[in-house]
Amino acid sequence: MSPPSSTNRIAALFPGQGSHSVGMGADLAAAFPVAEAVYAEAEQTLPGLRALIETGPIEDLTLTANQQPALVAASIAAYRVWHEKTGLTPMVAAGHSLGEYSALVAAGVLTLANALRLTRKRGTLMQQAVAPGDGAMSAIMGDPAVVAEVCEGITGVQPANFNAPTQTVISGTAEAVATASAELKARGLKAIPLKVSAPFHCALMAPAAAGLSPDLKAAAYGPFAFPVLANVTAELNDDPQRVPELLERQITGAVRWVETIEALAGMGVDTFIEFGPGKVLSGLVGRIVPGAKTIQMGTAADVEAFEL
Repeated sequence: MSPPSSTNRIAALFPGQGSHSVGMGADLAAAFPVAEAVYAEAEQTLPGLRALIETGPIEDLTLTANQQPALVAASIAAYRVWHEKTGLTPMVAAGHSLGEYSALVAAGVLTLANALRLTRKRGTLMQQAVAPGDGAMSAIMGDPAVVAEVCEGITGVQPANFNAPTQTVISGTAEAVATASAELKARGLKAIPLKVSAPFHCALMAPAAAGLSPDLKAAAYGPFAFPVLANVTAELNDDPQRVPELLERQITGAVRWVETIEALAGMGVDTFIEFGPGKVLSGLVGRIVPGAKTIQMGTAADVEAFEL
């Protein structure tokens, strides 16, 4: 697919799990009716979600089944405030794992309510797919080619997130991740065990993918206002009929974030705006495309300070 045409060179980015915080987006909802409407719809769709976002406790908000729809709500609230206030529409969008759902809402492909329901079920199924303690994830610092080579030689572990040129997350059974981490350390790489509730983006998530598949196929998908890069392909998609398959594959497939950001830069994107809480993606962009312009858009102050 050829690069999208646009009057600007903005890529909208949407974060995944780990960027959440209690109270995220509350100031946006208080200051902007369009954000308040997002939180009101989130509460109507998933009763109790708004209170969890606004007051916690953090332990409950962190639970995968809660965190996923909560981040969608916070990210879309930030996006809609920015879009309404500036009148701008991005050239293209991408989201990290869960963030792909937020990107699809921003692009008009998924309704907010459908995305909230899908991510609530996605999170629940992912949590249920593997018994606590049976799976693990580890962040590996070093050459991703070495990571891939080591994983190929060990059953039960695979690269899950290609986050930055020298940061790859591996995922799988606890035993296989430990074995791979030891081998990678022996080769001079650094391995950092991650505190996660399940081994995401690996073959162990197959039951979750199968469980979510009927819901993905049954959901309604509208036309793309702008294309979204899919995690599993790192390529543009503007075909609504492909979305269910891409989202299903995403559950067990790797998040190809380095390729995604490189592809966006190759299309001429010169401004990356991260919608939602935190600045994890902005940090990764800076490591993938040094010197790239990144902007965080998660608070009322961010909106007021925005300028291209």
